Amino acid sequence: MGALRKEDVAGLITFLEQNKDRDGDVTLNDVIDLAEMMTGSMHEFLGAVQPTITAELTAIAGEISRLKTEILQLRPNDMKDNQIPEAGRELDAIVEATESATETIMESAEKIMAADDDMDPAEYRAFVNDKMIEMFEACAFQDITGQRISKVVSALNAIDRRVTGFVERLRITEGDDAPAEETDEDRRKRDLILHGPQHAGEGVSQSDVDDMMSQGSQDEIDKLFG
Repeated sequence: MGALRKEDVAGLITFLEQNKDRDGDVTLNDVIDLAEMMTGSMHEFLGAVQPTITAELTAIAGEISRLKTEILQLRPNDMKDNQIPEAGRELDAIVEATESATETIMESAEKIMAADDDMDPAEYRAFVNDKMIEMFEACAFQDITGQRISKVVSALNAIDRRVTGFVERLRITEGDDAPAEETDEDRRKRDLILHGPQHAGEGVSQSDVDDMMSQGSQDEIDKLFG
């Protein structure tokens, strides 16, 4: 990087010494002379700095362009407008089908349990067969549900592949992740261990619950449901 030349510094000192006793009586010509002198003294400095600044700005522009390309390859609009909404619709349909099937099965079972004991055996057998067929037909929702779940898993895998590729191309390491901000609801779930249904081998077993309920005081138990 360039530095001020000795002759430029000497010129500035001379100018300031000549005008230090003028009690602020500075003319426009004095200002112009000083500006010309400063411009001349900085010319070499700016000439040395300019290539560095230009290279830095070029590098920044290139990085921005690369990030834009990476984001376009991520296809965020497709995820936002198609894949994520479609996965949401499939999950809604799964919930509706499960609710409908459960209701049908429970109603059929209740009708069988409430059947008249004095009903003719043949008539009772036919009645039970009809209700059992209704229950079997309701269980057929599992096939469609499995297909819907496969669509959701496929969409999530596609999103995962894109995001993973995006992270790898940006060279983001695991340690670079910003700490997740815990909400009040997340904190409550953590404190009360409200994690919902767990997979096999995870979570708290029934024996653990029994031990906790038998050893804990009523106040401690009440806190779990506070």
